Amino acid sequence: MVSFLTKSHIAFGLKSNISSTLLQFPFKHAVRMARSALDEMSESGAFIRTPSTFRNLISRDPNSSFLPESGRYHLYIAYACPWASRCLAYLKIKGLDKAISFSVVKPKWERTKQSDEHMGWVFPVSDIEELGAEPDPLNGAKSIRELYELASTNYSGKYTVPVLWDKKLRTIVNNESLEIIRMFNTEFNDIAENAALDLYPPHLQAQIDEVNEWIYDGINNGVYKCGFAKKQGPYDEAVKNLYEALDKCEDILSKQRYICGNTLTEADIRLFVTLIRFDEVYVVHFKCNKKLLHEYPNLFNYTKDIFQIPGMSSTVNMEHIKRHYYGSHPSIDPSGIIPLGPNIDYSSPHDRGRFST
Repeated sequence: MVSFLTKSHIAFGLKSNISSTLLQFPFKHAVRMARSALDEMSESGAFIRTPSTFRNLISRDPNSSFLPESGRYHLYIAYACPWASRCLAYLKIKGLDKAISFSVVKPKWERTKQSDEHMGWVFPVSDIEELGAEPDPLNGAKSIRELYELASTNYSGKYTVPVLWDKKLRTIVNNESLEIIRMFNTEFNDIAENAALDLYPPHLQAQIDEVNEWIYDGINNGVYKCGFAKKQGPYDEAVKNLYEALDKCEDILSKQRYICGNTLTEADIRLFVTLIRFDEVYVVHFKCNKKLLHEYPNLFNYTKDIFQIPGMSSTVNMEHIKRHYYGSHPSIDPSGIIPLGPNIDYSSPHDRGRFST
């Protein structure tokens, strides 16, 4: 396993011992990389997520090929995808949505080409076909796959969102959500409307990195390890690790407002995007039903607290979320029936104000 870290990556606080920081991931025994998460299976039946591959960084360094210019970049997202949603959350709460445009794909995977069977993210053909989604405004692409093929003629990996697109060079800058949110946090502060908000402050970076690691493994990726497991053993292990991590969060949040203290940080946004989907999707679809989110008083109120941050609620489209998960994984849910409930009101009052901020 080889990773290629530049000085810019080190400056962003990315560590080579975290799976999300791998720039290239050669598989000795793989014919090709998976083209969707459903393909990422080990021989033991466990889900193993492969890393992102487009890893350029936008930087204020004058020598950078990607300078933080207003109007230059475009973010492609799916409301359904938690990794993409955290990038949109940064766009909103940092006040960058006027400087960086974004567009949304349809929630349910469809055929991306007639020449093969790949199912993935596609754009609607008109503004009225799909509420909350729109055609590709830049390249006229029919699918996210087409964007990858525009950026690289020999690309063979996954066709994932988020995609951060450079309008000037007509290529993908980056498709790793961790790096995108850190670029949004610092590199656009000259044009951000909420530049003072620092979600990765220097004095908390070591703590944020440590928290991110166990939350990613146990919760963010943990729900997928539960849902995509093909055998009982990997599922049992994933569920055990998931609920140990949730219990740990519940204990931490009984003593402080946010996961790294009484200051909102990157770790909270990363945790929130999984929690907001938990009772609506993961409990049923991914078999994470040992305990529901709303049975955790601190975690549940914490989720409502984050949801009510100005701009955050606009990043949550529960109809898209449910239609994607229940409609795009026929190996898990062949019928594609979408459960009616529980329709939780995350805008209702919470008790997190009892902690100082």
